[in-house]
Amino acid sequence: MWWVAMSYNWDWGVLFELAPDGTHTYMAVLLHGALWTAAVALSSYGIALVLGAIVGVLRTAENRILSIGAATYVELFRNIPLIVQMFLWYFVFPEFLPSKASTWVKQLSLAPFIMAVAALGLYTSARIAELLRSAIQSRPPGQINAALALGLTRGQAYRLVLLPVAFRLVVPPLTSEFIGVIKNSAIALTIGVVELTASSRLIQELTFHIFEVFTVASLIYLAMNFTVVKIMGTIEQACQIPGMIKRQGAANPTRKANVLRV
Repeated sequence: MWWVAMSYNWDWGVLFELAPDGTHTYMAVLLHGALWTAAVALSSYGIALVLGAIVGVLRTAENRILSIGAATYVELFRNIPLIVQMFLWYFVFPEFLPSKASTWVKQLSLAPFIMAVAALGLYTSARIAELLRSAIQSRPPGQINAALALGLTRGQAYRLVLLPVAFRLVVPPLTSEFIGVIKNSAIALTIGVVELTASSRLIQELTFHIFEVFTVASLIYLAMNFTVVKIMGTIEQACQIPGMIKRQGAANPTRKANVLRV
């Protein structure tokens, strides 16, 4: 409530006080949490890109078994809430391993980080797979037919013709997915990853200065996402297919106006 914030006794200096460990300031703790957020997001996104590309291609395969298997993968990981998947990976998955392996996984100091990366990576890979599938299927059938007519195998046609175009088309939505990964990384606090949000909660419990702590945390999230937008924007410009956007806009000026309005 705004009147609570107005009457609140703001004290930004608390962020530069020493934390209970006597070594780091609270600001350093926040920045350390931001590094864990970046580590979770980058690792998860790398996994998501690789698996998403593979599953996205299999979704368009002529082999019905591969196509159904890929579709099952997408529906499984896309429709189960991310927090449930994290709990399953962290609390349930180790129980299905052999006794020694299960004990080893549970004793790993990085187990929460590894499980969070696995859950977030698989969840996001299902979304990226659908983006790539849509991009591949949006291409005119004449492209792959021409490639096959030139003597290329279907695998070569995908690798040399369809995929280079599809990946260039999905750069903008991949930017949104990257931002989504950064935001969704906050859910990792539920299984013990002390990332940015978890660090913020810990500091506000110790200092009772919730507004200062979460204001700074929000600014850090904004800075991270803004950096992603700028980097992906540069990649999008470099990968842009000459004339394609102009032709689409000329063919459908109403759609172009709606996009600009959004």
